[in-house]
Amino acid sequence: MNTKHTHRTLALIAAFLAGALNSHAQTLLAASIAEAALPNAPSFVIQQTASEVASSGVIQGEVTDIHGGLVPGATIKLLSKTPTVLERETITDSNGLFAFSTAPGTYTVLIQAKGLETFLSEPFTLHANEKFEVPDVALPIATADTTIEVSANSAQVAEQELKIETRQRVLGVFPNFYTSFIYNAAPLNARQKFKLSLRSTMDPIAFLNVGIVAAIEQAHGTFNGFGPGPAGYGRRYGAALGDELIGRTLGTAVFPSLFHQDPRYFFEGPANSVGRRVFHAIRQGLVVRGDNGHLQPNYSRLLGNASAGAISSLYHPDANGPGQLALTNALVGIGGTAVTNLLREFVLSHATTHVPSYAKGKPANLREAPAETPAPATSPSVPAITPRSR
Repeated sequence: MNTKHTHRTLALIAAFLAGALNSHAQTLLAASIAEAALPNAPSFVIQQTASEVASSGVIQGEVTDIHGGLVPGATIKLLSKTPTVLERETITDSNGLFAFSTAPGTYTVLIQAKGLETFLSEPFTLHANEKFEVPDVALPIATADTTIEVSANSAQVAEQELKIETRQRVLGVFPNFYTSFIYNAAPLNARQKFKLSLRSTMDPIAFLNVGIVAAIEQAHGTFNGFGPGPAGYGRRYGAALGDELIGRTLGTAVFPSLFHQDPRYFFEGPANSVGRRVFHAIRQGLVVRGDNGHLQPNYSRLLGNASAGAISSLYHPDANGPGQLALTNALVGIGGTAVTNLLREFVLSHATTHVPSYAKGKPANLREAPAETPAPATSPSVPAITPRSR
């Protein structure tokens, strides 16, 4: 038996020994054996009740790089899924092996190693007295700014994910900031929603888009009150820029903060059927994910579009009344959102750069939280991701 299998066997014996022995002294003995088996893999010492020890299962795995080389010293974090809590943390031993003894439940494993990309497993269920083998993990060389740090605060996790999203560009040029390829991304707080909105609005490509809109309006003589020539184009440009700034701020920052809703599109991905992906993309004009993880009516998008339309009547000459513009903008927004999301799901996802390799959309076996009426603005925020207290 080679050294790697010897270490793994001893780790398993130590994990199950805690369930077979009853006294506190015997439990301590099992822990000491595990420590001897994995001298380079220290982990949190967490006390368990007798029932938890008796039903504990084992999660184990091996970490290598893409060339098959062992990765000792990689940080392994075991996260529960309901709610997301840091349950265990350890490092791989000299043979790239790790093992956890833990209670039954639904978990994900996050693996980090210096110079290599972060790996986040799909959710899996550990049953009582089960030995679960994490599929072999081969970590590629890391690209800049693609590491997610799991910390004690959900907002910090969201901040790391936001850094990744604001580097995403179609063909390396056009922003794709509002697509989250991490399906279970942490919810954004109000500050982060405004930050993302401002980053998107102030992007150079946004100013280019406004210029194109103004040029088309100029060519078609839209809003004759702005007049012809360079002066007319300048007025049209200013009005189009106001539309972009007001619409973006209201629809992706102000109302999402008030209603506790997430303004991003969550990529479904190729692990799901085409029909399911089409349905997911189209419905987001009417239904959106709340910060609590449940589906909610998309008040943010509807009110954002309607409000922006009503406000635009104040500075567009020859415009319809604010009520009619509000209704028109809301209806056009629903259709526009559906078309945009279909492009995000089936086209832009293939052309977007700087997407981490582990961000592949929704796992096929992941169930979505049911629809729920959004909580009022004064409701408590979603629980933070914190180390589990014992």
